[in-house]
Amino acid sequence: MTAIAPRRIVFAQEGGQQLPITLDSMGYNPDQEKVSRPDGYHTYHWIQTTSGEGLLYFEDKTLTLAEGSGVLLHPHTPHRYEALSPPWRTYYLTFGGESSRPILETLGMQPNALYHWESEAPLSLMLGEMLDRHDAAEDMFSLGASTDAYRFLLTLSKYGQLHNNTAISRNVDKLQPLLKWMDSHYGDPDIGLHDLSAQLGVSGRYLNSLFLQTFVLSPYAYFVRLRIRKSKELLVSKPNLTVKAISQLVGFRDVSHFVATFRKQSAVTPEQFRRLH
Repeated sequence: MTAIAPRRIVFAQEGGQQLPITLDSMGYNPDQEKVSRPDGYHTYHWIQTTSGEGLLYFEDKTLTLAEGSGVLLHPHTPHRYEALSPPWRTYYLTFGGESSRPILETLGMQPNALYHWESEAPLSLMLGEMLDRHDAAEDMFSLGASTDAYRFLLTLSKYGQLHNNTAISRNVDKLQPLLKWMDSHYGDPDIGLHDLSAQLGVSGRYLNSLFLQTFVLSPYAYFVRLRIRKSKELLVSKPNLTVKAISQLVGFRDVSHFVATFRKQSAVTPEQFRRLH
């Protein structure tokens, strides 16, 4: 990966502003240094891993932050973190505002908790896009940044799963045999909800409920995302395979349906994805 310089933005807060969420800072660290804050940070603090791994210590807990995970900390929570497998690349966001706490409560989000998400979720790219937008616009009153912060929290509440949610952990255990079965049968275009529920011996309605609670996706939507993920692996590792051949290998009968689904989930066509990677 090409070396990228650290990026950091600190937002000046105007005294007259009454924004629901005020963004304090955001940034990117391509080689996260060791940080220790015995008194915590003065606002809410979000940190996520984009590659590598880090260790975060707080409240007598030691959490591993791998790619696709992050932690939201309450203001003034003593903590420290360091790289576990350098270079540890991170994004961070710090925010406050009078409405930040009720907004988090309304969204059902728990600070001082570890969140994780699927690789297809937009969370992996959002903070980078926010940095790019700020560089491209002169947002002297931080209004756009405040909107971006709120949008980020909405997205985190939708796609982020609480690692310490025991109900979700139990659901994942129940679904594990089916998830493994999906991983070896994604190429079969005839599989439907009945086939998925039959693998666990449960009703389609119950299976749908389990998936929605665990992944915020229906079973079939999860299966389609798995197919798209497998197609990405093939697009990169098998450059001689045509898009049509790959679409058939991952369970799509119609190549135009595959391209449309791929573009909807990835914002690029399969050919564009292949060129980018």
